[in-house]
Amino acid sequence: MRIVPAPDELTAPYWTAAHERRLTIQRCTHCARLSHPPVVCCPRCHHGTFRWDEMSGHGSIYAFTVVAHSVHPVSAGATPYMIALVELAEGPRILANLRNCDVDHVRIGLPVAVLFEAVDDAVALPQFTPAQSPIEEPA
Repeated sequence: MRIVPAPDELTAPYWTAAHERRLTIQRCTHCARLSHPPVVCCPRCHHGTFRWDEMSGHGSIYAFTVVAHSVHPVSAGATPYMIALVELAEGPRILANLRNCDVDHVRIGLPVAVLFEAVDDAVALPQFTPAQSPIEEPA
């Protein structure tokens, strides 16, 4: 079982795109800054008009952690799992689960690609997975 996000007026375009298996990020129509998570006004120029741009879904691990203890009853029994801060190829960073990767192979800079996990009929969660087979480090 997963915690299901509750889209609101600000985040609905993001979740709609994710349900369609597209990763989108807000772009300020005034200064072109990409912002994630969604914001009501641009952190750079303070304007409040945005469009939603589709990202490539490719990036690299900027930081990660292994969650060893459940922090919510819904995740009981799902530990351990990895959470990664992914720097997208387009620049912004996004926090998501890292899937299909052994903890011994994850590293800063690891190339990753987005995948979407359907939670129910209306919601899909962006997750990331290694973009290629992990390279074995020499002993």
